[in-house]
This record gives sequence, structure tokens and C-alpha cells, in this order.
Amino acid sequence: MSVEMFPFADDLGPEKVIQIYDPATGLKAVLVVDNVAAGPAIGGVRMAPDVTIEECFRLARAMTLKNAMAGLAHGGGKSVIVGDPKMPADEKSRLVRSFAHAIRQIEDYIPGPDMGTNEISMAQVRDVTGRSVGLPREVGGIPLDEIGATGFGLSVALDAAQQQGGYQLEGARVVIEGFGSVGLHAARFLAQKGAVLVGVSDSRGARVCPKGFNLDRLIAFKQGGSPVADFDEGEALESAELVAVECEIWIPAARPDVLRADNAGRVRARVIAQGANIPATPEAERMLAENGVLVLPDFVANSGGVICAAVEYHQGSEAQALAAIEEKIRTNTLAVLERAVADGVLPRAAALNIAGERVRQAMSFRRTY
Repeated sequence: MSVEMFPFADDLGPEKVIQIYDPATGLKAVLVVDNVAAGPAIGGVRMAPDVTIEECFRLARAMTLKNAMAGLAHGGGKSVIVGDPKMPADEKSRLVRSFAHAIRQIEDYIPGPDMGTNEISMAQVRDVTGRSVGLPREVGGIPLDEIGATGFGLSVALDAAQQQGGYQLEGARVVIEGFGSVGLHAARFLAQKGAVLVGVSDSRGARVCPKGFNLDRLIAFKQGGSPVADFDEGEALESAELVAVECEIWIPAARPDVLRADNAGRVRARVIAQGANIPATPEAERMLAENGVLVLPDFVANSGGVICAAVEYHQGSEAQALAAIEEKIRTNTLAVLERAVADGVLPRAAALNIAGERVRQAMSFRRTY
């Protein structure tokens, strides 16, 4: 077979790339199981109209690295469903169940919630396949979006990186691109540490308030279904301008590649904590480093959700999940920053080295056929 058939293949994976189409339901989906050396892959199910195979692979690899970095007994995978996540609930349920039926025999992949899916979706997946994580409490799950596991982990990473980043959380100005299940909870946990939200966006616009938003009111407004651009504090601005809002902490918490070579030079922050997966291109991260901006890599800083999912999968409690997030993310953030300094490399390179070493060590224990 030609190399062109495997454009993303390297020494770590992927192990499986499965394209799915069901003419009866209109389902179009992709599943990438990247690496299962450490155990069955855990990775979210993303739903969006414009998802691609390349995006799915990049996200699956991020999960391999994230799970290895967190020291979990799981490999990495990801799946994407082409569709509008805001479709009527019965249509969405039909599509999710169709996807679950298609992957029911891929037992080395454990689905979880991601952008466009939630705890209800995962209950539907488990009903068909018998396996998923991020389930509702009513069926024994730890609803990671409800408790804000990923946002909590971001706050831990930012707390750990204060000395290296040259900032203090007390009084720090925060901008969040993507005020959804990750960004909203990140704002909440950072506010508990004294930080102030001054800029925010969602898929329908952005808003800035230099003196700081009333966070409780903003969260209630957003959860009521209204766009943040319509909130009555501060002023609305174009979403593309959010990158230039002056702050100490800038958090991308939505789609991939929002930070690129064409806008990274406009960032006016001390630290970027990557709440989304693959939110910055390599060129953007290099530019940010040259401008003195510390970037906390996605698969280190935003691993709270998958740590929570792994604890749930192994029948742990919510308290155990939060304790594991605190311990693992704090330890790993400090380890990455220390290695970056020692090796004279960017934090992402240091994190890739650490996670890659762990994955390859796990692979060495497997039988070679």
C-alpha cells in the first residue's frame, strides 16, 4: 500500500481509522483509535458540521499524549460525527445511537463527551454498546461537564505555573474564548482563586468588560440560552478581536487552530492555558514564546476531563476524581515546565518528550506479532 494512504502514520499510530456511513440515518462519522499500549483508548465524541478526518486524527493523538501524560491505564482515541449539535433532540439521539451501533464491536475504544455531545449522549451510547464515560449521575456516572472537571484542571495548571509565568492568580485578568462547558467552569474556579474575567466569547460573538464581569450573572445569562455578546455589562466586540484584549491569562476553550501565525502576534497576555484540544498551530506557539508568552500545552492543562473519566470507568467517586485531577495536573505542569527550562525547549516540546517516552515504554511491553 502507498504511503499516501497513511498520511498521519508514525511510530505511535494510529492503530485504526474507521470511516462510518449509515444511509438509513444519514450518519457520517470517523473513529480513530490511535494507540492502546497502556490500555483501551478513552476519547470524546465530537459533533460539528465541519469535522474532518485530519481533525479526528490530531485529536486522537492529543488523547494518546494526554492519557500518557496523566499516567492513566488508557490509550488515546477520538471520534467525530458530522452534524449540527443543536439539531432537535430526537434527531440527535437517532444519530448518536446510529454511531454507537456502528462502533459497538470496537471494544478498545471507550467513548466520552466532547464538543457537541454531553452526558445524555453518553447514556445513549452506553445503552447500545455497554461502555462509555462521562455518564449522568442517575446511571452511576461522574458527569464531568456538570462538575467542570476540565475547567477545574485548567485552574490547577494555572495555579502551578504562577512562578514560571510571572503572574499571580489573585487579581489576574482572564479572557476566555469559548464560554461553554470548559470555559465557563474555568472562569468559575479561577474566580475562586481571585482572578477576574474581563473578556469572553461564544459561537455567536464576544464581549469585554475591563473592570470584570459579574460572573454569577453572566453564567446564569449564558445558561439561559443567551449569547454572551448580548449581556448587559461591558461592550460587544468582534470575536476576532478577543485575541488582542489585554490580560494576564488567555484561555482558548473551543475549536482547533484559533491561534495562528496571522493573529498570535496580537496576544497581550502573560500565559495561555489551552482549554481546547489543538487550539494553536506550531507557528503560533513559537511566535508566542518569542513574545514572552508562556503556553501551557493542551494535553497537560486540559486533562481534567479524561482523568475524571478514567476514575469513573474504574468505579471511583467524584471526590477521588477531583483529588486525582489536582495531584496529576499539578505534578505534570511543574514537571513539564522544569524540563522545558532544563532542556532549553518550549513547554510543548518538553511535554511531548515526557509523554512520548511513556507511550513508547508502554509499547515495549506488548507482544510483537
